[in-house]
Amino acid sequence: MVHALAWHGKFPGRRSPVPTRSIIVPMTSKLPVLLLTAAAATLAQPLADAVRSRIGDFPGTVSLYARNLDNGASFGILETRPVRTASTIKLPILCSVFDAVERGKAKWTEPLTLNAAAKVSGSGILGTEISDGVQLPLSDVAHLMIVLSDNTAANLILDRFTADAVNAYLDRVGIGTTRSLRKIRGDGDQLKSASGWSAAGRLPENQKYGIGVSTPRDMVTILERLEHGEIVSPDASAAILAILKRCQDNGGIRRRMGSLPVANKSGALDALRSDVGIVYSKGGRIAMAITVDGIPQIDWSPDNQGLLLIADLSRILVDGLARQ
Repeated sequence: MVHALAWHGKFPGRRSPVPTRSIIVPMTSKLPVLLLTAAAATLAQPLADAVRSRIGDFPGTVSLYARNLDNGASFGILETRPVRTASTIKLPILCSVFDAVERGKAKWTEPLTLNAAAKVSGSGILGTEISDGVQLPLSDVAHLMIVLSDNTAANLILDRFTADAVNAYLDRVGIGTTRSLRKIRGDGDQLKSASGWSAAGRLPENQKYGIGVSTPRDMVTILERLEHGEIVSPDASAAILAILKRCQDNGGIRRRMGSLPVANKSGALDALRSDVGIVYSKGGRIAMAITVDGIPQIDWSPDNQGLLLIADLSRILVDGLARQ
């Protein structure tokens, strides 16, 4: 099958920008159509080639968007197509909690009581290690939701604020595709009944997305606004990024970054791996969101095929979008 690469920008050596049309270059590859926005064609083509080579014959779907927040160079694959968020939805949930505190609707010292109904299996410690009836301040629960991706912490927060409130916040800040759909049921064969539905979650077309739906472009928009101090307030944005920098999942974006600082939130399902974050590289602050779905074999090891793909693509994106 012949696919196409579409690049929007300036041709090297020309005095004026290319009009709004695209440059279409046929490619014989299984890689989906790539929509690139890059500072120059000399940057775009090697990056596209490197991404195409690494994805190779992966049988699933790769959706991604990355942007250098310092020079504006960006790269996308299916970046506006909705994807299952898995636990990356916890980032928009966290932003909405900061907004509620800022507006006086909640306090960080407010106690949340751990209960059996909220406990679910999967990542984190609250569901398995902490007794029912223990009270934790909202701030601690929010930190656990991100740093350990604690599923029970996320449910406690959705019990307190609701998925509809998360979506109302996202509407107010112009993030229209990303939706919190329901609470987390757990992992594997330890699933609880679905509950905590938002209005968006009850729509038949959203049932396939699980706990949340978003797009790579939406997630990068959130990350960019955080970096610019535009989520809730400059202080709130800085606090959210500080929490993301403490995320303990090193298997995806962080894996190939060495000593580079990274602020990220990952997600995982049986056939899916995702990661959204900012890499603070010498060539610029690279914000990215990558989802790999349709992984053919269930594998919860650190060397999951999709996780390794995210790690390699992250490094390629950082190198390819760095300041030239």
